[in-house]
Amino acid sequence: MMTDAAQSRQRDGVPAFRRRLAGSRAPLLTLATLGMALVVLPLLGLIARTDWPGLLTHLRAPVVWPAIRLSLITTLITLGLAMLLGTPLAWLLSRATGRLATWMRALLTVPVVLPPVVGGVALLLAYGRNGLVGAPVFDALGLRIPFTPLAVVLAQLFVSLPFYVLAVEGAMRSVDPRFDHVAATLGASPTRVFLRVGLPLAAPGIAAGAALAWARALGEFGATITFAGNLTGRTQTAPLAVYVALQSDPQAAIALSIAMLAVSIAVLGLLRGRWMG
Repeated sequence: MMTDAAQSRQRDGVPAFRRRLAGSRAPLLTLATLGMALVVLPLLGLIARTDWPGLLTHLRAPVVWPAIRLSLITTLITLGLAMLLGTPLAWLLSRATGRLATWMRALLTVPVVLPPVVGGVALLLAYGRNGLVGAPVFDALGLRIPFTPLAVVLAQLFVSLPFYVLAVEGAMRSVDPRFDHVAATLGASPTRVFLRVGLPLAAPGIAAGAALAWARALGEFGATITFAGNLTGRTQTAPLAVYVALQSDPQAAIALSIAMLAVSIAVLGLLRGRWMG
């Protein structure tokens, strides 16, 4: 049995060990606190400089409502297209193996890491008057895509579709493939398996991917201003309106920024159950 002296030394050693452990964590805690401060302080600055009593008045500034309306319309169209095109793509990627699937996934990820302005240049070269797609479309239909609301949608889709597909693919990959095999043995076609098995089981992931893609489309700036321009009431989305208003009506810019911050927090709330524990 342990003697009283040994027990006393052991008890005395526990606080000392805890003090040494706390001391060793101090540099990490200092750096972690600094990292958090770099993110939180700008948000606090935005909140502190907001004219809360006049917030609604500032949101009624001439530059604000047309930009909000355009953003709502274009992002909802973008989200619909992302779900229509991205859900089958995510399903195929979640079930595909081999080098081709790996390269497809890598190409799909490029817009996530590509500088937004470079994305806008790429869109111009693809859909512009002399672009790969834009030239045949103009020759056949007389339709100019750049600097139109359609260009806004294409820019938003270019940057948000990868976020949607990657999120939904992860959800669909977690669906046990044995369910697919069972449905197939019962005579279900691949399309029916996708509609009746894949979609219902991956529904929470699809909802999270939709929220993430919509938020990314709402915040798009670089590709939009490069490819669609900044025409008030036509291609000027909410982020572009913030940029313009900051020079002429700072309080309107702050009010619109607060509105977008509230949207971002709401999206995080929707994603909390899936990615934030």
